[in-house]
Amino acid sequence: MSISDIRDGIATNLATISGLRTSAELPDNPSPPIAVVQLNNVQYDQAFQGGMVFYTFTITVIVGRVSERTRLNAYASTGAGGVKAALQSDKTLGGVAFDVRLQEMTNIGAITLGEQQYLAAEFSAIVYAD
Repeated sequence: MSISDIRDGIATNLATISGLRTSAELPDNPSPPIAVVQLNNVQYDQAFQGGMVFYTFTITVIVGRVSERTRLNAYASTGAGGVKAALQSDKTLGGVAFDVRLQEMTNIGAITLGEQQYLAAEFSAIVYAD
């Protein structure tokens, strides 16, 4: 199991949201809606004999122009079509993790990429693996 395997598992789960693309890098010219999955931090030795590692990923969801708040609200929902339900649809991420949990959504607002402004939000996900 590697960090890229975990990231790929997250991307696979998020791809169950109709029309949402995924990427491992923040593109200069994104084609929204897109979810960018990036490793934020790693906490080692979280169980006896170092058997558990916590990986925290930041999922930046870019929906398009700043006026597209309705679409962002749909991704924030806990039901079908939301990031939480999609992320946790396979809690093992294809067999590379013990569990995955969406912790929070933060940093809602405009971001500038290239010369364009987009509406985005960050979701924090924690993955429990060995």
